[in-house]
Amino acid sequence: MDTPDQKASRLIPVLREGVAVIQMIFFKELKAVIEKKHPDKDATTRTMLTGAVTNELFGTQNQETKFQDFCRKHRGEIEQEMISLSQELAEFTPFLADALRIQTLCDHQEGLHSEEVLKLAESCRLLPKDRELPLPSSFMATVRELGKKHKLLIPPVEINQEEEQTLLQ
Repeated sequence: MDTPDQKASRLIPVLREGVAVIQMIFFKELKAVIEKKHPDKDATTRTMLTGAVTNELFGTQNQETKFQDFCRKHRGEIEQEMISLSQELAEFTPFLADALRIQTLCDHQEGLHSEEVLKLAESCRLLPKDRELPLPSSFMATVRELGKKHKLLIPPVEINQEEEQTLLQ
């Protein structure tokens, strides 16, 4: 029989994969917004801006020099895009909030401290106050639904209640 730690350790990679799917969909949705807002910019700049905002929001950094240079040079634009996310992608905000909360939960289970990601999202009005942390099973069901809608294949993963409770403790 698995220990609670073994069950949580099996669940975390599944949840992280779900977060990655939401992140990919967010990138796709944001890219469409940025393309409409900035038709004057070349495709590479629009894609890099989209990536910079996505990385900023999810607390990841591309360490390549060209991306670091881009982020420094376009800091103001990145911040403006972050501020406007809650309005421009309002329908996606609940999914984004769930993914960021699940990511932080997974980080916490692995001894990482990523609360700053939630603070940034809250400052950008991307964490609805009335939305609770989803259970892993409902989060993954939402991920599969969104993945299907956006033509991404996400295999179903069975998550039992005991695993959910172990992770949430």
